[in-house]
Amino acid sequence: MAAAPPIPVSGKHKNVPVSDENAQKQEEDLGVLFTDKFLGDSENVTLLLTLLEEFDFHVRWPGVKLLTALLKNQCNQVQGVILVSPMGVSRLMDLLADSREVIRNDGLLLLQQLTKGNAAIQKIVAFENAFERLLDIITEEGSSDGGIVVEDCLLLLVNLLKNNSSNQNFFKEGSYIQRMKPWFEVGDDNSGWSAQKVTNLHLMLQLVRVMVSPVNSPGATSSCQKSMYQCGLLQQLCTILMATGVPADILTETINTVSEVIRGSQINQDYFASVNAPSNPPRPAIVVLLMSMVNERQPFVLRCAVLYCFQCFLYKNQKGQGEIVATLLPSTIDANSISAGQLLCGGLFSADSLSNWCAAVALAHALQDNLTQKEQLLRVQLATSLGKPPVSLLQQCTNILSQGSKVQTRVGLLMLLCTWISNCPIAVTHFLHNQENVPFLTGQISENLGEDERLVQGLCALLLGICIYYNDNSLENYTKEKLKQLIEKRIGKENFVEKLGFVTKHELYSRAAQKPQPVFPSPEQMLFDHEFTKLVKELEGVITKAVHKTSEEEKKEEEVKKTLEQHDSIVIQYKDLIRDQDTQIQELREQVSTLSLNSEQMQNQITQQQSQIQQHKDQYNILKLKLGKDSQGLSSSQGEGAHVNGLHSEELSQLREEVEELRRQHTLQHTQLSDKDSLINTLRCGAAAAALTAEGGAGGSDNTELLGEVESLRSRVQAQCAEISQLQTERLELIRRAEAVSSAPASSSESSADTVTVSELESRLAAQTTEAERLKEECRGLREGHAGLEQQLASAQSTVAIEQTEKTKLQQEVQESKKEQDDLLMLLADQDQKILNLKQRLRDLGETIDEDEDELDARDQFGEDDDDDDEEEDEEENND
Repeated sequence: MAAAPPIPVSGKHKNVPVSDENAQKQEEDLGVLFTDKFLGDSENVTLLLTLLEEFDFHVRWPGVKLLTALLKNQCNQVQGVILVSPMGVSRLMDLLADSREVIRNDGLLLLQQLTKGNAAIQKIVAFENAFERLLDIITEEGSSDGGIVVEDCLLLLVNLLKNNSSNQNFFKEGSYIQRMKPWFEVGDDNSGWSAQKVTNLHLMLQLVRVMVSPVNSPGATSSCQKSMYQCGLLQQLCTILMATGVPADILTETINTVSEVIRGSQINQDYFASVNAPSNPPRPAIVVLLMSMVNERQPFVLRCAVLYCFQCFLYKNQKGQGEIVATLLPSTIDANSISAGQLLCGGLFSADSLSNWCAAVALAHALQDNLTQKEQLLRVQLATSLGKPPVSLLQQCTNILSQGSKVQTRVGLLMLLCTWISNCPIAVTHFLHNQENVPFLTGQISENLGEDERLVQGLCALLLGICIYYNDNSLENYTKEKLKQLIEKRIGKENFVEKLGFVTKHELYSRAAQKPQPVFPSPEQMLFDHEFTKLVKELEGVITKAVHKTSEEEKKEEEVKKTLEQHDSIVIQYKDLIRDQDTQIQELREQVSTLSLNSEQMQNQITQQQSQIQQHKDQYNILKLKLGKDSQGLSSSQGEGAHVNGLHSEELSQLREEVEELRRQHTLQHTQLSDKDSLINTLRCGAAAAALTAEGGAGGSDNTELLGEVESLRSRVQAQCAEISQLQTERLELIRRAEAVSSAPASSSESSADTVTVSELESRLAAQTTEAERLKEECRGLREGHAGLEQQLASAQSTVAIEQTEKTKLQQEVQESKKEQDDLLMLLADQDQKILNLKQRLRDLGETIDEDEDELDARDQFGEDDDDDDEEEDEEENND
């Protein structure tokens, strides 16, 4: 340790120049050999991890260096040992918290090696709060303006997040995306960036791309894109995109980053469409980028990045596709400004083959999976030269194709045409309407050309196959059958299929199919587009089948298609019918529930009316008794005629008022009965309709029960109506008797007016008035007492119901306790029986058993039996 190397300023390893490469290779091989020897015993690594806990600098720092060297030489083996070591990763994470920068920086290098290609260790490191610590270090070191430590932190973050969906989700949920926004704040003067700042910013952009990479799951990518828009990170990236003085490689990487942040996200794509460049006049950022793409003086990687950005802007963005195509239509062309459509057309027909290819691919993406825009693009007319009529864009593409330009240009135009007319019969018809197109394609396919032309032949075969597969037979000279006959005569079916297969067998085709971003080592190898490879994969098989099919097979296939379409239409009709029936059933169920509620309300009303009728009966009986007593008092003596006359006059007036009140109540009840009759008829009709339309037997039984309840309610109402009629008859009889009584005392009073003194009549009248007032007070008190008794009765009934519920619960608990006791008794009985059997076996074996224990057991058993008997008697008494 005394001969320890000097402490470096940074944790970054310095490359020692070695003149002899073979000697360096031998040295590396020797290091691997020593590493294998060291790892022969896994306890060595465990001991090394233990030593890292020592705070002494001269122990900890060499241990970090040694473990880093072991990881470089035999990464997988060391990772396996650390992974199974208790707290192994946690000990290494503690290095980031070391106050000595040398150990912390070398700890970053160690964790970089440790997290390479091991998802399990990456997850452990992430959940050891690595993101928080690393972002804090980046902030402390100055973010993008920091030194090499920031670079090491960013490299470690990329290791933890790349192709690790769990860590990506943890990073997003921890709101760490929001902490990335300050990294991309740039000023107005962006000149003189240091090489370290360029490296740091490049890694920061790469970290953003890791979170929204197209290879991630769509849900995770969409969630990260949304977070980046909400926190303003996308806006900050667009600011760098439009800033001046930004280095070319940072600008290129920023374009690629913005591309993947907006890819497939409608909100982000709409925002990007609204971004304007700070120019005079302001121009959309898309137009400025396209100007760079079709400019052959711009760097190749920058043009590829712009093309990728345009593709991502149009990916699953039909709104954006419509806006781009609209700039080519005659009604929307503005002669005073440069539009995206004008730039694409200019690049499509320029002398630069790379511009031709990029413009063709960009325009193809504006038509991808969008039938409406394919049809709209057929309206585009181009003025080729003065004095000549304009030609369509489709025809101009075929004209350039037939002129024999460069391979890259022809490949781009063929990809555009294949994308344009695929799944668009109208575009196929327009293409076939030109009499020169089919002979040109057949001539290209049938010729025996060199290796470079094979790809063009394959794409021509694909284009002709699309014309066959999506042909609607609207042109008599170029129907499906005639085109197949033409292929068989001039090319040969086998030769046609062989030429078609040249496309997928091409080396650059496989490279382009791997990922969406167009990455090519040189412009000459820029031939295939990623989305076009998907189209070829989809169409190659169906075109081969379509060429080999005979007319009879096609007829059968069409018949099958028609049959399937008919079946589909029938299925759709049945689905609609079932959906309607479900809706009707739901409505009927709601009606049934409404009818049930109405029935309950009617039953409550009938109960109330019954109580009112009973009250009227009681009042009627009381009045009847009073009237009988009054008639007896009048017949007992003539001398009391005047008093009886006055008393009966008051009682008759009260009687008439009560009879009028009863008449009004009777009329009101008749009105209510008529309303209920109409309601019952409505319920009967609704129940009958529900019984006819409700599904299954269950619905029918419910409606039948409801009809039965309604019928019973109707019969009860009719009975009440008859009872009310009887009461009315009795009231009329009472009125007649009261009038007869009133006439009798009138005549007697006239005959005895002279014999009765006025004073006696006045005194008796006063006494009777007092008695009447007292009776009224008693009647009022009785009524109040009756109301109080009714309230007490309702409260008592609710109390009884509650107590009944509690009693039921207690009975259930008693039953459960009894059941548990019975189970325990049965267990005890079984246990006693087993003990007796064991004792008997011991006796049979010659062992002596204490008789006292037997007597005690017997007593216990008898005691339990007695207890059971007592419990049974108590339960019987409780039940009684």
